[in-house]
Amino acid sequence: MSLPGLERLLEVCQRLNLGLETSPPAHEPLRAGSLLEGVSFDPILASVYARFGHAVFAEKVMCWALIRWDDNAQTLRERNEWWRGNWWKELGEPVVIFGGGVFTYATVPGLADGQGMQPVVMVDTYEFEPRVIPVASNVDWFFDTYARYLEAKVSEPSYQASGEVDIGFPYDAVEILARDERLVELMRAGRFDSLMKDVDGQTRRWAAKVMGR
Repeated sequence: MSLPGLERLLEVCQRLNLGLETSPPAHEPLRAGSLLEGVSFDPILASVYARFGHAVFAEKVMCWALIRWDDNAQTLRERNEWWRGNWWKELGEPVVIFGGGVFTYATVPGLADGQGMQPVVMVDTYEFEPRVIPVASNVDWFFDTYARYLEAKVSEPSYQASGEVDIGFPYDAVEILARDERLVELMRAGRFDSLMKDVDGQTRRWAAKVMGR
């Protein structure tokens, strides 16, 4: 499967010297449609894991890591088993987590398109209730969006002066996320509403900006 978004993210991390670590894939990586905690595994993620067993992106700023699945560890299975027991009920819908740093990134199997590709959400579990934020219509769009955001942030004078940056993703990435027409379409149709339990309204106000409302 062609993954231009992933290629862009890899190129940005290397070109801007933001840090990039990868490890070889498992001899038997998860395949598209494989069941992970009883839900279908995303086909784009399957292609990613056929290439890498683990990866850390932009480690010199606010990095995030692809959860490990290789011949040494199947952390992806273990983490998703834990999430199923601890968060699925509260979220109200199954998710498959695949990456994280400060926050967790996950696909939503119940919102897969006709090709089985699942949208991506960011989940913040540091609040009293989980805050769920839609960030991409599929995994490769997420890679592309994150790469473009990194490019934008490191071009700011504050980064040029100090080499430090407050990533602030995705709250400061409204215009970049709005490029993802399928994501905007899903948001306008209310497909993420059951996940976006936002007691203070912050997420929905942000989502309205992405939708151009």
